[in-house]
Amino acid sequence: QVQLVESGGGLVQAGGSLRLSCAASGLTFSSYAMGWFRQAPGKEREFVAAISWIGKTWYDDFVRGRFTISRDNAKNTVNLQMYGLKPEETAVYYCAAIRRYKGNSVAASDYDYWGQGTQVTVSA
Repeated sequence: QVQLVESGGGLVQAGGSLRLSCAASGLTFSSYAMGWFRQAPGKEREFVAAISWIGKTWYDDFVRGRFTISRDNAKNTVNLQMYGLKPEETAVYYCAAIRRYKGNSVAASDYDYWGQGTQVTVSA
C-alpha cells in the first residue's frame, strides 16, 4: 500500500519560511518523480514544484526563486523549502508521486499517488 505522509505545515507571517517534508512508503521510490501541489479554499489544485529521480527540478513561475524542492532517495523523502511566503499562498499542500515514464508533468491528473495534505497558513 502506497503512503505519502506530509509534515511541516503551520502558521507563518508573510515573508517567513517553512519546510515541508513528505515520507513515501510502499512504492519503488526510484521509479517516481515527486511533486508538491497546493489547493486553497474554492480553488483548483495547482502545481508548485517537482523533482525527478536524478534531481532535475521544475517549478511554477510564481514560486521559482523562493521555493526549493529536494529529495533524499536513501530515505524516501522529498522536501519543499519555502521562503518569502505570501498570504495568497495559504493552502493545503500535497505531496504527490508520478511514474517516471510520464515525464515532467505539472497536471494533477497525471500524478498517481497523493498524500493527505498539510495546512500552510500565511498571515498578513
